[in-house]
Amino acid sequence: MRSVLLGFVVGAAWLQMQAALPTQLVIGVLVAAAILSGLSVRAIHRPVFKVSALAACGAVSGFVWAALFAQHYLAHELPKEWEGRDVTVVGTIDSLPYRFDQGVRFNFAVERASTDEGTVSVVPPKLALSWYSGFFSDDSGTVSDVKPGERWQLTVRLKRSHGNANPHGFDYEVWLLEQNLRATGAVRSDENALLKNRRVDNFVVSFGNVVEHCRGWLRDRILAALPDKEYAGVIVALVVGDQREIGQTDWKIFNRTGIGHLISISGLHITMVAGLFAAIVSGLWRRSFFTDARLPLLLPAQKAAALAGAGIALIYVLLAGFGIPAQRTLYMLSVVAAALWFGRITSVSHVLCIALGVVVLLDPWAVLWPGFWLSFGAVAIILYASGGRVQLQADAASTRREIWSKALKSATHTQYVVTLGLVPLTMLLFGQMSLVSPIANAVAIPLISFIVTPLALVGSVLPAPLWAWLLGLAHSMVELLALGLTWLSSFPAAVWTAPVPAFWIFGAALIGTLWLLAPRGWPVRWLGLAGWLPLMLNTSTHPKQGEMWVTAFDVGQGMALLVETRHHRLLYDTGPFYSPQSDGGNRVILPYLKARGIGALDGVIVSHNDNDHSGGALSIFEGVKVAWVASSLSFASPIVKAAPDHRRCAAGQTWSWDGVQFDMLHPTMVSYDSSKWKPNARSCTLKITAGGQSILLAGDIEAVQEAELVESSAEKLQASVLLAPHHGSGTSSTKAFLHAVKPELALFQVGYRNRYHHPKAEVFERYGQFGIKRVRSDESGAVTLQFGSALSSTEYRTEHARYWYGR
Repeated sequence: MRSVLLGFVVGAAWLQMQAALPTQLVIGVLVAAAILSGLSVRAIHRPVFKVSALAACGAVSGFVWAALFAQHYLAHELPKEWEGRDVTVVGTIDSLPYRFDQGVRFNFAVERASTDEGTVSVVPPKLALSWYSGFFSDDSGTVSDVKPGERWQLTVRLKRSHGNANPHGFDYEVWLLEQNLRATGAVRSDENALLKNRRVDNFVVSFGNVVEHCRGWLRDRILAALPDKEYAGVIVALVVGDQREIGQTDWKIFNRTGIGHLISISGLHITMVAGLFAAIVSGLWRRSFFTDARLPLLLPAQKAAALAGAGIALIYVLLAGFGIPAQRTLYMLSVVAAALWFGRITSVSHVLCIALGVVVLLDPWAVLWPGFWLSFGAVAIILYASGGRVQLQADAASTRREIWSKALKSATHTQYVVTLGLVPLTMLLFGQMSLVSPIANAVAIPLISFIVTPLALVGSVLPAPLWAWLLGLAHSMVELLALGLTWLSSFPAAVWTAPVPAFWIFGAALIGTLWLLAPRGWPVRWLGLAGWLPLMLNTSTHPKQGEMWVTAFDVGQGMALLVETRHHRLLYDTGPFYSPQSDGGNRVILPYLKARGIGALDGVIVSHNDNDHSGGALSIFEGVKVAWVASSLSFASPIVKAAPDHRRCAAGQTWSWDGVQFDMLHPTMVSYDSSKWKPNARSCTLKITAGGQSILLAGDIEAVQEAELVESSAEKLQASVLLAPHHGSGTSSTKAFLHAVKPELALFQVGYRNRYHHPKAEVFERYGQFGIKRVRSDESGAVTLQFGSALSSTEYRTEHARYWYGR
């Protein structure tokens, strides 16, 4: 059983690494192989071979199941020819709406769709929609009050599921696939539409709508009881699992102190609530024997308690939005409850494997998320370190002091095992680990699990004024905890950061960890620390002397490039500003830097003030140490005021790092005295030369500036790679400029179906007419260039090909 389930998970994980889905013929062959393997198991007598055959059968089954799952979901894709067209859809609000300053986002379950020509069937069954304030039908400029379960008629403009593709970045496309959201879009103005945006029904009864409506009701009550409270979002997350109200600053503190796993409906919280209800039901059920009901004669108290615990766990998991840790706990508790109900003794390892198999059976993409591996990994390492034995209760003769002593010792040992046991996995997934997490968790686990969460749960359903008092008390507890966590996170050594390890380094660390945490009796367990040496000595990679690496990030409609020499790193532009909580800096660039083990930048150039170039600057300044900043921004700019050692870009500036030459070609210093220049016209234009190869970074300069450069610095313009000026707009990339630069390759950093329609078709074709290789970030993802004696390039969507990209 266990070998089959573990094989099933491995097979599903292997499918997620494929560049293309298997054909129907291949699936048929694999199914036949799995059946034959299963039938032949009985003829195998050697345990090792039998276990291997069962695992292989499970792996093939998992691979096929995940493939069929993916084919079913991908079949709902929006046809490409329907992108950008206005469609009227009728359906229900299918999720908790997220309100932000510019509007509201929500999932929409489509019931029917139509255009002016009539009904259409090409629209996917679920959509991820944004409704911006400028398109509300009442023209009030306020967020429309959409609620879960309501039926709406909306005019929408859709596009296929697409996300930024970067090394070590969040894969938004596969997340949308997992949610069966096969198109995204925005609600449009209905001014010229035959059918107007309007609410059709106040509520449509269905199981999912009832659950989401309850979650929305609880969230609204909490936010109403805690208006403008800093940690109201934490209380919401603990009750309904919605973490979107928690600010990035708070998340930074929670992650640096290693308690991020508690700021949601975690497995620990579900177990605690289920156990509490089971104990209450058991006690009341037993005492009913002294009443006329005599319930224990109808159903044993143990079975009644198991049923109550499993039922309350299901309700709580539904409120949590069915996250992976919550699912794992629900399935484990359900298996235990079933074992108690039917009088079967089930080992903990069997329970864990069944939960593992059920999670992957229902959601094959679960294996792609860190929470899956951390959740099951924590339980597995505890079982391993305890030899598979868990002490559930103290001896009857034990005194209260002895009971508390054993509980404290057990809790301390569990924290020790989890902290050390998850080090290799945490470094592989995040490239960093909180060193203060044992201290933080020692305080946060009992406070959040046994005080804050019960207060929040009870307070969210009680009538006024009790609900406000209890929720306020829970918030005060979180405030006190946050003060301590802020102090802990301020220590420079609070977090150990290192590059994401290679798999051989991870494997060595994992073997060392298993040796170190082996059950009592294992010889010289401390030798396991030797396996950690490669992990501890792991350092970031860098180019050779005189060579250069350039990473052009996929930040959507914006620019951001990391330039690396042997001992120095320069960031050119910082990506766009997406929302008050999100920008190119904290969503794309910083995760990459952390995964590479890069904690400092020797320089940052912000070419000009446009949002798509400067939007992530402040996040960069907060996230890593920056030596100096150069820009063409006004001295009054918040970026300039926050920048360390700011200087203005000016033509003629030159410097050399590790045999690589940097030359600033534009703007001239006198241009800063003129008020007629637009920000684009002052874009910092930088040429970088390594060996016989070079790259020209031209920001958003336009035809006038290109002509000036051709006239004043034509001999300096020639470069192997050109970052297309102004994303390939119609006002740049003149023939004279391209003739002077003579690039082999042109980079177009553009957003998918961006509203500016960059690059312009005629401009893109112009590059082709010059014989220039063209690479677009919306099609290629991040692009990595290596400069030396020769030029080489790799595209992330090709190098890291996955079946959900190849559409």
